[in-house]
Amino acid sequence: MNYETKRDVLEKLTECYAEVSDAYTDETGSPYYCDDEQNYLSEYDAALPDDLPTILECVSKEIKDGYGKNSLLDELAWANRDALPSSKVSEWINDNETLFAEAWSRGLWVVKETGEVTGYDD
Repeated sequence: MNYETKRDVLEKLTECYAEVSDAYTDETGSPYYCDDEQNYLSEYDAALPDDLPTILECVSKEIKDGYGKNSLLDELAWANRDALPSSKVSEWINDNETLFAEAWSRGLWVVKETGEVTGYDD
């Protein structure tokens, strides 16, 4: 799935404005801007937040595998006991409980190794 963040929309709008010189004016003498502002605002409203948590790929897999079968509390408890399939996953979760809980709760996160936004269903 291809997700678009609010920053992506802002960058597209910035590129559009960069293409149009401030020297150009419309018939009223006002600066000419892109005619697509309303579409950008709609895209911006629908876009994902820029502050999604960034987690390791192996932790992403753990969330995808565990969500719907286990509770967040179970996952945190198992990580604390080093009972997850990989001690790397357990160690990362224990060191980053807040990020893990945020990714689990939001259902969307950025995979550190790839930079891709992903979630439960991807």
